[in-house]
Amino acid sequence: MVLDSRDVEEFLTKLVTVAGRSLSADDEVLCGVTLLRARTKTTVASNGPEAQKLDEVQYAYDDGPCLRAAREGSVQYVCDFDVEERFPEYSRAIAGQGIRSALGVPIPLEGETKAALNFYSPLVDAFTEDSIADARAFAEEVSASLRLAVRIAELTESSADMRAAMQSRTTIDLAVGVIMGQNRCSQDAAMSILKAASSARNIKLRDVAASVLQSLGQGPVKSHFQ
Repeated sequence: MVLDSRDVEEFLTKLVTVAGRSLSADDEVLCGVTLLRARTKTTVASNGPEAQKLDEVQYAYDDGPCLRAAREGSVQYVCDFDVEERFPEYSRAIAGQGIRSALGVPIPLEGETKAALNFYSPLVDAFTEDSIADARAFAEEVSASLRLAVRIAELTESSADMRAAMQSRTTIDLAVGVIMGQNRCSQDAAMSILKAASSARNIKLRDVAASVLQSLGQGPVKSHFQ
């Protein structure tokens, strides 16, 4: 499956499709992968739009079996949402979607990022001990690929942040140079002028610096490292 997939997302989508089919009884089991990062909850793969929708219901209440599985690192099984007491508001909402039982299985990851494999069924007590064991095995399969995807995302974001910081620094330094030339003042004095303008206008220092350069007809600034 890995060799036949173009990227991690396609692999995960194939995997949750197989997982949902493997755990299905008389009715299809909906399956998704939830990823928890700083201030975000995301379904990175699902075996259909209905699974994605059910995950979003859980995110809206910020509680449920998959979120607890991810946060606590333990399997969370709901036999019947009609009698579930751990998260009453969410249980009523998800039962209204025609779902009676659900299973959240943690996906082992590294660092602060958390994840879980989510299964939903319209049947009461749909998941047996054997199917829960199978779900754990699928979670292990998801783990390696998801670790790689998270690591790549972190490196990409770090690189983007660094480029933005360098570009911002270049814009400010050039603007300070312009102010020094126009006012025949020191670098510290020019920076003070720039900061005062930023405070007076209540806009970011970089944006004030960009406006100084634009007043000279200077286009977008590039750092020497781009």
